[in-house]
Amino acid sequence: MGKGNLSRVLITGANGFIGRHLCAYLKEKGYFVRAALRCDKRDIPRVDEYIQVGEINGATDWQQALTGVEEVVHLAGRAHILNESNVDPLAAFREVNVLATKHLASMAVKAGVKRFVFMSSVKVNGEGADFPYSEKDVPAPRDAYGISKKEAEDALASIAAETGLEMVVLRPPLVYGPGVKANFRNLIKIAGLGMPLPLGGIRNQRSFIHIGNLVDAIGLCIIHPLAAGETFLVSDGQDISTLDLIKMIATALNKKAILFPLPPAVLKGLAALAGQGEAMDKLTGSLRVDCSKIRALLGWKPPYTLQEGIKETAKLTYNHSSNMLFTFDK
Repeated sequence: MGKGNLSRVLITGANGFIGRHLCAYLKEKGYFVRAALRCDKRDIPRVDEYIQVGEINGATDWQQALTGVEEVVHLAGRAHILNESNVDPLAAFREVNVLATKHLASMAVKAGVKRFVFMSSVKVNGEGADFPYSEKDVPAPRDAYGISKKEAEDALASIAAETGLEMVVLRPPLVYGPGVKANFRNLIKIAGLGMPLPLGGIRNQRSFIHIGNLVDAIGLCIIHPLAAGETFLVSDGQDISTLDLIKMIATALNKKAILFPLPPAVLKGLAALAGQGEAMDKLTGSLRVDCSKIRALLGWKPPYTLQEGIKETAKLTYNHSSNMLFTFDK
């Protein structure tokens, strides 16, 4: 997939978890990588050029960042609202995830950008079901974040239809890999403690995607002619229960997982008392995606297996993990 002419690609949200890995990946493939950042912090490996754009909203000036760019990968967005009790969550998410995305795409058209890859979320499909989600399912987002991502997809589809901009949408489940933080990082820390956990009765199934697989899928979507106008659900292609995930992490850390069953109702009740009811629902619930479309249409094959990804992530993350707060909200 390397390009000898060093095609210029703009990465928004380049200093995030996905962005840092993507910049390094695309640079290795021969791209000229331009990173758009809110603040002037130039610490991303393998970036050729930094452009500071300030706050990302419906009025952000993207002109300098888009000059000479052929492709845009839009990773920047708002995923959480913390300690803002007076803020309307949906309005806050819409400002960044919808209005800013629509504005960037409109400016990209004027700048002559050919392809726009948008990082959406499986939350557009929902929070989990008895069946694997696919691109054919009617979207059913349940929270403000998921709704805002769905509205952003709709806005981009309208722009693409009106202008001919080649739009590609990716909906990943939880992304993990070296440098992962928050939920997955905490799960690795807990699994590495070797303490008994009351999760032995969980029989759910969840899909995940390793960061190496995700950036590889993004790279393919940047250049593949058949990707234009498509939406893809992406994952490692192998679902796993929370129980087996903990065992796999423990094995990678040369630990023994000590798991005992606790009735789900009791487990959820205790979690609710601790203010972690929603987190426990996600931990014990199922959320699967069917990634057969991108495999069949684009010929994509994840470079990492689930086992390889978990082993690498656990080993490289455990010694650097110090946060013991555990949530599981994506």
